[in-house]
Amino acid sequence: MFKVISGLFAGVLLVAVLAVYSAGSLMFQETRSPYGVEETAARIQRNILGLKDKGWVNSGLRNPARAVNNTGGNILPVLMVEACSTQYSAPILKDDATRILSILMPCSITVYKKDDGHTYIGTMNSALMGRLFGSKVAEIMKEVAADQAQMLKFDPNKPAPALIKIQPGGGGSSAGGAGGGC
Repeated sequence: MFKVISGLFAGVLLVAVLAVYSAGSLMFQETRSPYGVEETAARIQRNILGLKDKGWVNSGLRNPARAVNNTGGNILPVLMVEACSTQYSAPILKDDATRILSILMPCSITVYKKDDGHTYIGTMNSALMGRLFGSKVAEIMKEVAADQAQMLKFDPNKPAPALIKIQPGGGGSSAGGAGGGC
């Protein structure tokens, strides 16, 4: 009997350890970009503009690396492209049970350079995250994930657009839309 209980305990412990170590790779996705940091961010912004029919707007552009570098640090470039769609945020924000999920708004896509010299795109696994909060949120986040995939498709035949320098929460420029952040 002791062998059965200890075996069961060891199995549960192993599953828990594996879950802890793999959670990060499940919740976040990293993709290598064929472009530099600013061009990648600009192409993502252009793709967001292409999703206006689904309510998406560029709601911010943050540069967390600048703050660190301004205080004497020396880190590689990092830009955070922020986007929001009221089509998806409104049902979540209207419901008391899901309003706390506003902490995940706006949708952020990070673009950064690594020591290997390449540029990478980091995204949250929206579809998986949505499943953690019930069927209503899961359905919405499944749509967000599909749109996010479109934001990350780059046409190499199109020239690089200019980076839209938007202050977070500022609602964007005339090119970014006046919808504001979520």
